[in-house]
Amino acid sequence: MIIKAFGAPDGLSVVDLPKPVPGPTEVLIAVDAIGVGGVDALIRNGSLAGWGFTEGLVPGSEVAGTVESVGREVDESWIGRRVWGFTGLGGGYADHATAEIDHVVPLPDDLSAADAVTLGSSGVVAHFALEHVHFQPDESVLVRGAAGSIGILSVQLAARRGASAVAVTTSSAKRGEQLRRLGAIHVLDRSGAGDGPPAYDVIVDVVAGPDLPTYFGKLKPNGRLVVVGIVGGQPPADFGTTLMAAFRSSLTFSTFSADTVPAEQRRTVRAEQFAAAARGELPTVVHEQLALDDAVVAHQKIDAGEVFGRIVLIP
Repeated sequence: MIIKAFGAPDGLSVVDLPKPVPGPTEVLIAVDAIGVGGVDALIRNGSLAGWGFTEGLVPGSEVAGTVESVGREVDESWIGRRVWGFTGLGGGYADHATAEIDHVVPLPDDLSAADAVTLGSSGVVAHFALEHVHFQPDESVLVRGAAGSIGILSVQLAARRGASAVAVTTSSAKRGEQLRRLGAIHVLDRSGAGDGPPAYDVIVDVVAGPDLPTYFGKLKPNGRLVVVGIVGGQPPADFGTTLMAAFRSSLTFSTFSADTVPAEQRRTVRAEQFAAAARGELPTVVHEQLALDDAVVAHQKIDAGEVFGRIVLIP
């Protein structure tokens, strides 16, 4: 599946391409499941074209399947193993994909490929984002835009780590109840109004967008807001003026990308989270499984805001 033209989901197109050949430090994965993330939609609609993404790209960054072959510098014992793999800036929407061996993690027998691509990238972002803002037990956390896989994992991990309160913003009462079952205590609407406390120690923001500055007003003194996604678009160019207006509250704003975490640490956390999910201790939320040929439908559902959790494509 390639991005034939930036814009609407129907700019995605099925093509036949040669099977990729793994480079010296890569493996070739026969793909069983592909994770569809919000960033895929941003790449497809052209919002990230300025970052080097071009038409003709095979989108998708995480897959799960079985190693079919390896590059010359990779141990052949990987062949035949079930793995999760990060494919980089693209290449995932395909029946075969390559991944650097440093970005490959073996899967437990009891974890499905669909669950692996629901957890693999999002769990690491949620884990290290909480570390990035120095979250401590008994602190309160608000997850803004909690219906996606990053938000869902942030809710679960904050609750598991002993947050005094976990609040979420979401678009419906039904989603709010689903998030309560995963660890949320307070449910707010998209504007931040609802039954939660007036301010929080930590805000994990998956949305950004034009309303980001209003959330500085929901931080306690010494509060920290970290942006882990921009599914709502870029914030206003002058959003820093709102932060500076609260100078005496010693607030902290940051962004977080898992790219800044050493590969070995990411692999360790992924392996731990995969094991926890296989034991039933870290639930994954698969919204729907669709055929790879239905990637257009998957992106239409994302654009319509219908997805709770993650859509998974099956070649």
